[in-house]
Amino acid sequence: MIRTAECVSPMHPDKMCDRISDTLLDLYLQQDPNSRVAIETAGGNGMVYITGEVTSTAIIPKEQITNIVRNITTDDTITVLINLNTQSPEISQGVDTGGAGDQGIMTGYACRENEQLLPQEYFLARELNKFIFEKFPFDGKTQITLDRNRIRVVASFQKAPTTDLYELVNEFFKGYPQYTLQEIHCNPAGPWNIGGFTADAGLTGRKLAVDNYGPRIPIGGGAFSGKDSTKVDRSAAYMARRVAVDLLEQDETRKEVFVQLAYAIGYDQPLQATAVIDGVETPIEGYDLSPQGIIKFLDLRKPIFSESAKFGHMGCGFSWK
Repeated sequence: MIRTAECVSPMHPDKMCDRISDTLLDLYLQQDPNSRVAIETAGGNGMVYITGEVTSTAIIPKEQITNIVRNITTDDTITVLINLNTQSPEISQGVDTGGAGDQGIMTGYACRENEQLLPQEYFLARELNKFIFEKFPFDGKTQITLDRNRIRVVASFQKAPTTDLYELVNEFFKGYPQYTLQEIHCNPAGPWNIGGFTADAGLTGRKLAVDNYGPRIPIGGGAFSGKDSTKVDRSAAYMARRVAVDLLEQDETRKEVFVQLAYAIGYDQPLQATAVIDGVETPIEGYDLSPQGIIKFLDLRKPIFSESAKFGHMGCGFSWK
């Protein structure tokens, strides 16, 4: 099959919004590990708007929030608007008893296509993006189309000369001699010098496929960034990945594991907890899949989330693997 996946750099407008939301989440967790946070960030045209709900004993001055935004965007002139409220009491009443902070479906996946146990086209798109970002730490995108051993590459990076991009792509794939580079498209629309919020708008949670496994694997739909771990959109998606990796590694003959969890708001047990191992469906056993059980098992009260917002959440060395 022909398969395609993309990755965006940490300076892409959507990723900057994810990073702002998760950096603020980490700040609240540093002061109060039990903080309940749901922060959304939107940015564009010299402005960033931060809204959402926070219930916490932590106090984060507006000046500190503004400095975080300016550090991430590398723009000291950007205007920051802040509109934060406390968590709705109707949501709190369900979370207070240990229930899920929302309904939803969460998908986990693991396969043996590479050392990160991820789809190969997604893995290559992300690793290429990291490779280019080391030299050009700006707004950028990579895309890999994988057709057996043939590859088509798209690499667009702000402030990167086209010849340099071609050299970097070819250098990267020297580490993967099993592939033939069939096509390479570097900055195909022409020179790119204006990027970030100056060129485009951004929004938290708009790169869901990049945050998960690429487009080959269906996802539940919930975003991760800016949400504390009582939100099963985040914590249960991480747990689904952990279960998938565990099940894959239990038997070296296994090739692919899908996991699906589903929750109801205010209820602490999943309505669905199933794994599909090489096409065979099996129930998931031996895990505490309640929100509090997941938080404890994966140690999700710590301020670790700003790193997860940079290059995707799976296969990056976190406790959920």
